[in-house]
Amino acid sequence: MSEIQDYKSKLSDPNSRRFETFSYLPEMSQDEIRRQVQYIVDQGWNAAVEHTEPENAFDHYWYMWKLPMFGETDVDAILKEAEACHKEHPEHHVRLIGYDNYRQTQGTAMVIYRGPIEA
Repeated sequence: MSEIQDYKSKLSDPNSRRFETFSYLPEMSQDEIRRQVQYIVDQGWNAAVEHTEPENAFDHYWYMWKLPMFGETDVDAILKEAEACHKEHPEHHVRLIGYDNYRQTQGTAMVIYRGPIEA
């Protein structure tokens, strides 16, 4: 059995904190984000955008940016809403969610814009 790596993350060290599905991987490019949005659409999930201040990311609810985009299948429209949220709140983390309405849960969630982290 291989040795399991301990991912050293502490609340006292904001730079070590991880968020959502892909936070343990290198930051995604715009093309990779686009492919994730396409995956959400292909699964039939409803996209939604949320945001919050970096210091509140762990112990507060995130603010919803408008309503979930029920039935939206245009990847560019979804990305446009995420970008609009980021422009309106440049100091916030912005995450994209894919709601699976059949299982009534989140199919995926990923931070696609990160606000500045202060130590």
